Amino acid sequence: MSARTVLCDRFTLNWMEFENPSEVLQTYKIDEVVNYLNYIESTVLEKKQFAVGFVSYDAAPAFDAAMELRSGTSKLPLLWFALFDSYKIIELPEYLKKNDYFSKWEPTVARKEYNSAIDKVKNYIQSGDTYQVNYTMRQHSEFKGDSWELFCELASSQRSPNCAYIETDDFTICSASPELFFTLKDGIITSMPMKGTAPRGLTLEEDKKQSEWLHHSHKNRSENIMIVDMIRNDIGRIAETGTVKIPKVFEVEKYPTVWQMTSTVQAKTKSSFVEIMKALFPCASITGAPKVRTMEIISELESTPRGIYTGCIGLIAPDKSAQFNVAIRTVVIDKKTSKAEYGVGGGIVWESTAIDEYEECLIKTKFLSNPIPCFSILESLLWTYEEGYFLQDYHIERMKKSAEYFDYPFDEDKIRSVLTEQNSPSIKIRILLNADGNVSFESVLLGKIKNEIRVAIASKPINKNNPFLYHKTTNRMIYDSIKSKYPDYDEVILWNQNGEITEGLSSNIIIRTGNRLFTPPISSGLLAGTFRQSLIDKGELKEKIITVEELKSADEVFLINSVCKFRKAIITK
Repeated sequence: MSARTVLCDRFTLNWMEFENPSEVLQTYKIDEVVNYLNYIESTVLEKKQFAVGFVSYDAAPAFDAAMELRSGTSKLPLLWFALFDSYKIIELPEYLKKNDYFSKWEPTVARKEYNSAIDKVKNYIQSGDTYQVNYTMRQHSEFKGDSWELFCELASSQRSPNCAYIETDDFTICSASPELFFTLKDGIITSMPMKGTAPRGLTLEEDKKQSEWLHHSHKNRSENIMIVDMIRNDIGRIAETGTVKIPKVFEVEKYPTVWQMTSTVQAKTKSSFVEIMKALFPCASITGAPKVRTMEIISELESTPRGIYTGCIGLIAPDKSAQFNVAIRTVVIDKKTSKAEYGVGGGIVWESTAIDEYEECLIKTKFLSNPIPCFSILESLLWTYEEGYFLQDYHIERMKKSAEYFDYPFDEDKIRSVLTEQNSPSIKIRILLNADGNVSFESVLLGKIKNEIRVAIASKPINKNNPFLYHKTTNRMIYDSIKSKYPDYDEVILWNQNGEITEGLSSNIIIRTGNRLFTPPISSGLLAGTFRQSLIDKGELKEKIITVEELKSADEVFLINSVCKFRKAIITK
C-alpha cells in the first residue's frame, strides 16, 4: 500500500514529508488497536523509524471499555499508521487560491434536530448527568480538484503547526487543526486544550474588541477551565508525582477567521505512548465533562459516527518524542467516490443557546469555502517636489494596523528607508509588505489627472463582511471582478447589502449637500482612505450613512484618494 504524509514539526516548525513506507498498519477492530500501537512504538524504537498516522475517535473503547460509542462504523479504519525510515524537509508550494473545491456542504443534522439535541443536552446538565457536552455533526460535499493543493492552501491560510496531510490509495486527509492534543519531548508532556471561539473583527479596532471579549467571556472561560481540569486529571494519571502544572491559562490565539481560547497543561512522564493514550484519549476538549458519562450522551444524540474527526493525527519518533493534534478542522476525501466529509461542533454548557452554537459551527466551516489568498499589504503614496511624500505618516500608520491585523512582521524603519527622495516632479510609489515582512516598492510616473470622471453605480451589492474591504492589499479580486463589468467607466461606486454607499474601486466617496461634505462611515464596508482621514481630522468632512438615493440626489459627488486628490464624479444612469 502506498502512502504519503506531510506534517509540521512542532519543535522546529519545519514541514516534514514522509514517502515510501516500509510498512502500513491499519485495523477496523477495537480489540486490535492497542496491540497495533504497542507494535508500532516498539518498532519505532528498535528500528529507529518514524510512525505517522491517526487514531479515530471511534477507537476510544480500545483504551477504556467504559467509553460508549454510537453503533455504526466509519469508512476509515480505527487506526492507521505508516512506518518510514526517514523524511525530508520541504517548503509548502504556493498555489493560486480558489474556492471551488467543494459543492455546497450538506449537514447530517437539520436545524430542528440540532435545536432538539441542544435542549436534550441542557436537560442532562440540569439533571446533573454532565456539565458540558461537545455536540457535533458531520457535513458532506462533492470534492473536485487536487487534494494536495487544497491542503497547501488550508495550511497556508490557517498558519497552524498542527496541520497534517495523509494520502493513501483509498482516502486523503487534509487536517488544518489549530489544536494540539499533546507533545512529548525529553520526558515532558504538553497539552493545549482549546475551548472558546469568537469571530475575527473586520478592522484592527474591532478585532481587538473581539479578542478582549473572548478573553473575558464568562461562558468561554467556564468551558475552558472545565476542560483544563479534566486534562490536568488525565495527565496526572501518567505524570511523575507533583509535576503537573498549568503555565498558561485563557490565552487567546489569532487565526484567519476566528479567535480561539487555549490553556496549557504540562507534566513530566516516563509513560509509554500506549499508556499516554489510555490516560488521555480522546481529548477532553472534544467530549465534555465528565468524560465517560458525556460520551454516552454523545452516542445517544449524534446521528453518525465521528470517524477521524476529534481523534488525533501525528508522529512517533525514534528519540521517544511524539506530537499529535486533535483532528478538528479536518476534511476526509474518499478517493473512489470523490465525496468529502467534514465534522464540526462545539461545547454545550448551561449558558449555551442553539442559535449561537449553530452560528459557531458555520464560522468553523467558513475557512473551507473562503480560503485566504496569498497577498501583500499595499500603500500607494504621491511624491512631488513641492510636498515630498503626501500624507506619509497616515500611510505608514495604516500599513502598521493592517500588518498587526494579518500578523505580518512590520518594521517601520525599513518602510521609511524605502521612502527616499525621487527624481521626478510627480510620481506614485507603491510599497508592498509580504507575509514574511519583506518590503518592496514600485514607482509609476503620473500623467495628467482628470478633474472629472465618468462613474457608474454597481448593479449588485458587495458583502460588507469581507475583511479585505477594510485593508489595502494586493488581493483585489472583488474590485477586479466588478471593474471588468464596466470597461467604459473611470470608476464604479459600490454599495452594500443594506443599500448603503461604500466606496469606489480605488477611491473614497464624498457627497456635497449645501455647504457640507459627507462620506460613508467605515462600518458600511470600505477602506479608511488616508486623504479621507486627513479631511476628517481637519474638520472638513463628516461621516454619515449614505443611501443610493441620497447619492443620486446630492448637489455634487466627488471621488478622492491621496494620489488623485479630488475628482468630480459624473454619474451615468
